[in-house]
Amino acid sequence: MIKIMKYGEVPASELFTRVSFAGAVEETVAEILANVKANGDAALYEYSRKFDKAELSSLELSAEEWEAGAALAEPDFVRVLNEAAENIRNFHRHQLRSGFIVNEANGVVMGQKVIPIERAGLYVPGGTASYPSTVLMDAIPAKLAGVSELVMVTPPARDGSISPNILAAAKIAGVDRIFKVGGAQAIAALAYGTQSIPKVDKIVGPGNAFVAEAKKQVYGLVSIDMIAGPSEVMIVSDGKSDPRFVAADMLAQAEHDKMATAVLVTDSEELAKAVAAEIEAQLRLLAREEIARASIENNGKIIVAQDLHNAIDIANEIAPEHLEICTDSPFDWLGEVKNAGSVFLGRYTPEALGDYLAGPNHTLPTLGTARFSNPLSVDDFVKKTQYSYYSREALEKVADDIAIFAKKEGLTAHARSAVIRFGGEDKI
Repeated sequence: MIKIMKYGEVPASELFTRVSFAGAVEETVAEILANVKANGDAALYEYSRKFDKAELSSLELSAEEWEAGAALAEPDFVRVLNEAAENIRNFHRHQLRSGFIVNEANGVVMGQKVIPIERAGLYVPGGTASYPSTVLMDAIPAKLAGVSELVMVTPPARDGSISPNILAAAKIAGVDRIFKVGGAQAIAALAYGTQSIPKVDKIVGPGNAFVAEAKKQVYGLVSIDMIAGPSEVMIVSDGKSDPRFVAADMLAQAEHDKMATAVLVTDSEELAKAVAAEIEAQLRLLAREEIARASIENNGKIIVAQDLHNAIDIANEIAPEHLEICTDSPFDWLGEVKNAGSVFLGRYTPEALGDYLAGPNHTLPTLGTARFSNPLSVDDFVKKTQYSYYSREALEKVADDIAIFAKKEGLTAHARSAVIRFGGEDKI
């Protein structure tokens, strides 16, 4: 049964269960990374046999395999994939931006270039966590940004095949190459490069504890999107919400995995009790009841707040990955939200809409990192280079000022480099 508690009766730290990946995987991941770095493809084939039980003849999916596999996806699902892809493109197009130039009248030009990264790697989980939505959400912003080559890695089935739904989504989203490798070894291959898999500049995409740890360990050699933990939802609701809707939204998050967190914060004790009863009733209807029940019983909570202002304060303190605001006038509360990955407004905007179809990205900061980080976007796939130009006359006007500044920091070579152009090095 889900726990119901009143705000103020327990420490704030206990209002939201934070479940992070354990550090016990660090050593195992480090060994995998070192093996792939040293042995390349040979290590990847070895891990495919060990972890995926797959005997592969090639790591890269051929164009013929891709075409044949994608053709197996159900036409109605392909239609939905295309609809979702268009919504995602339309939303993310607004994130595109160009550089700028500042032209000064005195011979000074400054500016900034926005340049796409050349090659990005996309990790897509396999098995029971095979999500074509992830392909769309991560690949489309990359291609909009202008990434030249988008390389996807995903674990194969025992027969070496890849899910038709994944292949269809990859085709729609513009993925360039697909490799049949998963786990920490796939992250290693993208970070170091192997005989078959090219080294990338950035790795994005969710994964299990081993994938998350591998991304953490290779960060610095390559860029990554984020270290994502288990999924989270917080629902802020007044007493007017239908308890069936609220319970369904909480369970939609809980069925992700046993470490997922679903929390309701409401000013209505009556709604709290009704939602608790609904959760129990709906749990029995779920195909993934065991997973959802473990999530609800271990991490789920219903918090009775003093009022909705207090509820929003709790949300800001927790900084949840997903935040639903279920009130009659949700936009009245949006201005008070400071920390959340993605906000879903109103009683008819379930978080599942954002997972699949609406358009805003579903790759979001977890574990409270929404306090300082962002949803995946086009910005994740570009870099910025700034530049400056000074004419002789423009530099001459400020050379002495540069020297003054440099000498205050004890850097006389800096000072000399400015004034030497005008015969003033004897002043240093």
